[in-house]
Amino acid sequence: MLKLPRSQSGRLLSLAVRFAGAAGLTVLVGGCQALSNLSSGDIKESAFRPSDNPVTVDSVSRNNRLAELAKSQHPRILATYGGEYSDPKLERMVAKVVGNLTTVSGNPGQAYRITILNSPNVNAFALPGGYLYVTRGLLALANDSAELAAVIAHEMGHVTANHGVQRQQKEAEEVLATKVVKDVLGGNPTANVALIRGKLRLAQFSRNQELEADAIGIKASGQAGFDATAASRFLQSMAAYTDFRSISGATDASLDFLASHPNAPQRIELAQRHSLQFGSGGTRDRDSYLAGIDGLLYGDTPEEGYVRGNTFLHPLLGVSFSVPNGFVIDNSAAAVTATGPGDVAIRFDGVAVDKRTKLTDYIRSGWVAGLIDSTVEAKTINGNEAASARAAADGWQFDITVVRAGGQVYRLLTAAPVASTALDGVAQAVGGSFQLLSASQKAALKPLRIRIVTVKPGQTTASIAGMMVGVDRKIDLFRVLNALPSSGTVSAGDKVKIVTDQ
Repeated sequence: MLKLPRSQSGRLLSLAVRFAGAAGLTVLVGGCQALSNLSSGDIKESAFRPSDNPVTVDSVSRNNRLAELAKSQHPRILATYGGEYSDPKLERMVAKVVGNLTTVSGNPGQAYRITILNSPNVNAFALPGGYLYVTRGLLALANDSAELAAVIAHEMGHVTANHGVQRQQKEAEEVLATKVVKDVLGGNPTANVALIRGKLRLAQFSRNQELEADAIGIKASGQAGFDATAASRFLQSMAAYTDFRSISGATDASLDFLASHPNAPQRIELAQRHSLQFGSGGTRDRDSYLAGIDGLLYGDTPEEGYVRGNTFLHPLLGVSFSVPNGFVIDNSAAAVTATGPGDVAIRFDGVAVDKRTKLTDYIRSGWVAGLIDSTVEAKTINGNEAASARAAADGWQFDITVVRAGGQVYRLLTAAPVASTALDGVAQAVGGSFQLLSASQKAALKPLRIRIVTVKPGQTTASIAGMMVGVDRKIDLFRVLNALPSSGTVSAGDKVKIVTDQ
């Protein structure tokens, strides 16, 4: 998603609203953030080699502090990533890939636990103790079992090489364990934010470690019989995915695979070089993989609400609003935001307010910085009690609109530079679009899914992409999902991925 530069978005979120004083803030959408690798500035990362005795799930019970800590983080990761994604067909397909990889493990006693996370972000990571994670967003992007094997083998490589443990000396381990327990389990709100944002680096490795895991992973997947070129192919898909995001926009890029797995042409070249030792005889197992992901949930869940073009709709809350043409909506962890021309930005969220409190009094209750008190007024929006006001701070002007609907109070905040003349029109359009959804409208809203279709004679890339619903830039997204280059075409009989609500 196209975002405001940090200085601008910061003004929107901190100057207009004193969120620390807004008790009871309701988060409308689920968070999807990566946790990273236990590390310390006192530990050097340059001399690691694969260990003959890696920490595994089985060793958790052997009083290994870091492995025990990794185990304790599992429920926290599930909470951060929207829980475990349950689909027996998909789980069997992923388990088959993992099973093939474990047969060539340098340590047959090593155990792994892999979890599919219910997150649209494209990510995979490992924790000490053999805990492996892959998001459904990554599964939607991969195109065959060999690519998935390359990703999982890479993460297994981190565990095999003990990257997540880094026990150069017992004293360093104690320092790490103490620091992480204090920061993660201490209950400090600031520490909790740091955890969610990946400040503890529970799955983020150094570039040298990433390259080492690449080599280990490519060797393992090649020895397991998979096409060894899959690693470089998936890295290329990730590069195309990143390019697509930079234009179409997306949620926080720090939550995705490339944020913790550095991607560069040199890395792709190295992956290609590592694969040469296996030739081109490995299996891709594309049909089995595509059958496994057919029906996979794509994008947001009903609990998070849906973005359909210029409209945000939440079937469970039963509300919707729209933004003007030229704006891009980002359904992020803390709120729904949108950015548009002229540095104009919009934020939508919900907050618990006593039903006896007048909305004009709520606006005046101290959560709006720079409030112009004379502009506070009560109004009605599409039959719902509402109020609005203006504020100004540090070169920015704001429109604040709050609406009470269905026992909840919703806030629409619009920000624009002080010299902008667009604030009135945008704020009125957005506020005026807020409405409750009817029962039939809520029933008609369905989540998007990956569907596998077979290209028929006469169909083209454009006609197949045109079958997709609920997404923008259909042809570009179709090419990214199917690893189809700009000059590539589809042929009759090809199996391809599309996004639809059917």
